[in-house]
Amino acid sequence: MNTMTQLPIPSHFDPTRVGQVWRVPYQERAAQAKRWAKQHGLSPAAKDKTRICLMAIDVQNTFCIPEFELFVGGCSGMGAVEDNIRLCEFIYRNLGVITEIAPTMDTHTAMQIFHCDFWINDAGQTPPPMTMISLTDVEQGIWKVNPAIAYSLAGSNYMALQAYALHYVKRLSEDGKYPLTIWPYHAMLGGIGHALVSAVEEACFFHALARNSQTNFEIKGGNPLTENYSVLQPEVLQGPNGRPIAQKNTRFIQKLLDFDVVIIAGQAKSHCVAWTIDHLLTEIQAQDPALARKVYLLEDCTSPVVVPGIVDFTDQANAAFQRFADAGMKVVKSTDEFGR
Repeated sequence: MNTMTQLPIPSHFDPTRVGQVWRVPYQERAAQAKRWAKQHGLSPAAKDKTRICLMAIDVQNTFCIPEFELFVGGCSGMGAVEDNIRLCEFIYRNLGVITEIAPTMDTHTAMQIFHCDFWINDAGQTPPPMTMISLTDVEQGIWKVNPAIAYSLAGSNYMALQAYALHYVKRLSEDGKYPLTIWPYHAMLGGIGHALVSAVEEACFFHALARNSQTNFEIKGGNPLTENYSVLQPEVLQGPNGRPIAQKNTRFIQKLLDFDVVIIAGQAKSHCVAWTIDHLLTEIQAQDPALARKVYLLEDCTSPVVVPGIVDFTDQANAAFQRFADAGMKVVKSTDEFGR
C-alpha cells in the first residue's frame, strides 16, 4: 500500500483512562471530529480509493478492564489495557485512511452451554469457572445437563437437551477444538461488561463523525447451544439429527472480503481473534488464497488468555499467528504505516 502522513493524536485522548469505564461526551466529540476533519483535510470515507476495514474483535469491558470478568492480562498481566492504548492511537493516527471500523460484540445471556448453570453433577454442584468438560466427562455422567434449564432452553425436553450436550462435546473432540470451557458469566447482554471499552468507543465514534462512516457493530455469541468464539461462525452448526442450529455469518464474511485491506485487532489472541482469523482464512482459501495478502494482523493490539497457575494459551496463540503468516497474512505492529 502507498502510505500517507499519519495524523497526530487528538488532545482529548488520555491513555491513562483506557483501563477505566466512563461516559463518552458524544456531542462534544462530534463537534471536535468535524473540526478535526476540516483541519486535516479528511475526505469522506466514501471517496477512499483503497478501502480499509479495521475489525476490532470483542474490545469490550468484560475482556479489557482489569476488575471485570474475563480480563485478558496476557503475558504482561495488563495485556488488554496496553493493547487498547495502542489500538486507540492506531485509529487516531490512521483516521484518514481507515474506511470503516467493525467492532465485534460478544453477547451472552445467563443460560448458555459454556456457563456454570448449564451443567450439574450427581452431588447437585455446578462446575466452577475454567472447568474443562471433556467428551469422557459427559459420557460417564460426571457432568450432566442441569434439568432446571430444560424449561428455558428445550421446551422442558430434558432428554433431548442431554442428547444434544453429548453430541456437542463429541463434535468438539472430533473437530480437534478446545474442550468445552466453562467461562465466568461475561459479556452479559444489557450489562456494563458488554459495552465497548470507553476509550475505544470514543475513538470509533470520533472516526465515524470525522470520516462520515457508520461504525459497523457485529453481534455474536447469543446462541445458547454453542460457543461462538469467531464472529464468522459458531463452534457447532448442527444438532445430533443433522438439522442446523446455527449458520455462518456469510454476509459479514463477504463484506470483509470486498475490502481492499482488512486489519484485525482485539481480544483474545488465543480464542476469539484466532478463531475469527481461522474462519476468514478458510473462506479465503476456498475463494482465492491470494486474498490472504490483504489481511493485516496487529500483533501488538491483541493478547492471549493467561490465568496464572491455571491456563496459559500463549503458545497456541503464537502458533496460530504463525500459521496465518505462512498462509500469506501480514503480521504487523500498530506503529506501521497504512495508506491508500
